[in-house]
Formats: sequence, structure tokens, C-alpha cells
Amino acid sequence: MNARILLADDSPHAQRIGARILAEEGFDVELATDGVQVYPALDRFDPDVVIADVFLPNRSGLEICHWIKTNPRLRGIGVVLTAGLLEPFNELQAQAAGCDAIIKKPFEASEVLRTIRPLVEAAQYARGLFAGEEEAAGPEPSLGLEPVREEADPERIRAAVTQALEASLPAMIKEVTERVLIALGH
Repeated sequence: MNARILLADDSPHAQRIGARILAEEGFDVELATDGVQVYPALDRFDPDVVIADVFLPNRSGLEICHWIKTNPRLRGIGVVLTAGLLEPFNELQAQAAGCDAIIKKPFEASEVLRTIRPLVEAAQYARGLFAGEEEAAGPEPSLGLEPVREEADPERIRAAVTQALEASLPAMIKEVTERVLIALGH
């Protein structure tokens, strides 16, 4: 099965460029032009990665990211937030929302692909790792009680954590480097 990417952006130009980059690499792409359209698309399309503009109308990319990352059923989906180079964008808010990466627009093919490939791999691995877990757990527990789970396989968990860290490492390195340069007055 091809990896699935949900691209949510209200700019026709960004949608065209992003969809072309992704489709040429063999990804299945679903488009949304409004933040509200993302929610039904998550159920219908079941993406591996969501690329969302921070400034989407009706529901911002930050809101969408936070909702995905706090929803147990969607926890394996990678979220990449985007903003234009000149748009006022608070990367700390994006990290607080739980995003896996940030891409500035206009989209550059190699950066988009370098960013999403590890997220796709991690999402597909998580699908296998957590497959059926929601059904086995039943309804979400009340009073903060966790459902009883079978013993976890440490190697599978280590592999999933490694993939997630590898996916987020470039963005973390970039941000730390930028903060050091700012602190040094460069």
C-alpha cells in the first residue's frame, strides 16, 4: 500500500506544488483547503502524515496538530506544520502542539521528502505495532485507569522510538543551532 499524505493548505499554489512533489514520489495525496475539512479526511483517508498550514481558515494547523497528537486513535500520524517564509510563526507553539517537523514555504522538493519519509516509515511501523490495540482496549478508561496490556516487546518499542527520534532530529538540530546563533548575536 502506498503511503498516504493529507496536505491541508488554503493556497492553490502550495497545494499544486506540494501535491506534485508527493505524487511524483508515489505517495497517495488527499487535499484539504480548510481546517474543518481535515477532520473527516482523517477518517476517510487515514493518512500516514498530515502536512498542515499553520494559518488554515476555521481550524489552524496548530489546532489540528494538537488534536491529532492528543487523540489515541491518531497518535501514529506524523504532523508537519508549514508557514510562509515571511509569515509570523511561533515555532515554540508548534512544538507545544506536538508537531513532528516544520517546513517553510514555498515547498522545496528535497526538503519536503527528507522531512516526511522518516515520518511515513514511523507511522506505518506504528500502525503495525498498535494494530488492533484500540479495539482490544475497548472504550477509553474512566478515572484515569489504564487498560491491562500484554507485555511489551522492548525491541519493537526501541525501534519505534528510534524512528520517531530520527524523524524529529533534523528539526531539533536546526532549532537549537538557530537559538545558539541568536544567543551569540549572529
